[in-house]
Amino acid sequence: MAERDRAVHRIPEILEDTRWTVCLVGEEQSGKLAQVTAGLRHRPDPDGAGKRITSGFSYWGLESTIAWAHACNDLYYPVMREGIASFSRRWQNTAGALPEGTLHYVSLGPGTGQKDQAILRQLRERGTSGSYIPVDISAEMLRLGQREALHNLRISPGDVLPVQLDFALPRNLDRLRTLIKSTVGDEPVLYSLLGNTLANFDSDTQLLTLLGNKLLRPQDRFLLEVASTAGQDDGAARAAAQEYENSPRFREFVTSALMQYTDLQIDMDCLSCEGSVEGERALRVKVIYRNRTDRTLVLTLPDRSTVPFPDQDTIRLLLTRKYTREGLDKMLVDAALLKVGETHDGGHAQFDRPAFGMALMLLQASAAPRPPVGPIPFD
Repeated sequence: MAERDRAVHRIPEILEDTRWTVCLVGEEQSGKLAQVTAGLRHRPDPDGAGKRITSGFSYWGLESTIAWAHACNDLYYPVMREGIASFSRRWQNTAGALPEGTLHYVSLGPGTGQKDQAILRQLRERGTSGSYIPVDISAEMLRLGQREALHNLRISPGDVLPVQLDFALPRNLDRLRTLIKSTVGDEPVLYSLLGNTLANFDSDTQLLTLLGNKLLRPQDRFLLEVASTAGQDDGAARAAAQEYENSPRFREFVTSALMQYTDLQIDMDCLSCEGSVEGERALRVKVIYRNRTDRTLVLTLPDRSTVPFPDQDTIRLLLTRKYTREGLDKMLVDAALLKVGETHDGGHAQFDRPAFGMALMLLQASAAPRPPVGPIPFD
């Protein structure tokens, strides 16, 4: 036992002198592969409501991680590129609402890590930085994001604890909460969900409610970043979809998961981005792959089973949204979360589309009773 304890305590020292990283794997990965397979077995549907690759699995794996990093730098993909470029300024305008004292930082989906670096740098300049705990379903994305987040920052490896975990599952959040509690005790935590990640979930309000219920204590804060829209009509929906349609790198990224999980021969002419109006709350964009071969194809799935892919059937590869101000406010009320700081970059309207922007909000748990929330259904 003593020998093992010595080995554990030497891990930070070992990491200081090498390029190794430590990652805690929080769940059985074979179960995640079963979820991917189940999503691809859904019924045929010509409108993108059947077969699908659910949120998170679009980024799962080395090829998808590399493709995502390339897409974020694509000049034709302004949603992510401009969001990353403007984040440091927007964060500086929001950080003034943070509480005083040490803050530990838990990043739910660190992405490329550039936004986490801006947050960590600000916390260090304030002299309030504590542990850094990035959490992601993808080990490859964790390594990519951690490397960029810590670049040129003198943070001890002993203060960095990457966790591979699907944070959309209630049981996983229970385990994450226990881990964080054992790491930081009662000291406050800053959580983040950046890059419009929330919009990728069918049950977005339910996920936000779940995160607030499971993770947030009165002393904690939650940094949420989502895409926004000033227009709410069919023309705005078409313009939102066109943002994704125009990016070659995004198209490569969004089909990378399809290449990884099936034996489908990819034809980019079968890929389309379809925008719609989601009530008064958001513009909704579905990225779908449609069989246009005039015949039924047979897909081989990760478990070597097969599933028919009829002509005009679809596979939904990604879901995303741009929220209205009213939709955001209602979602926060429904999730029992309060805004304590906000920076809203409304963007600039162009002749062919309304103003699309980004909202960055610092939240805390409301004093109102927490709303009940069940498990988020698998799509």
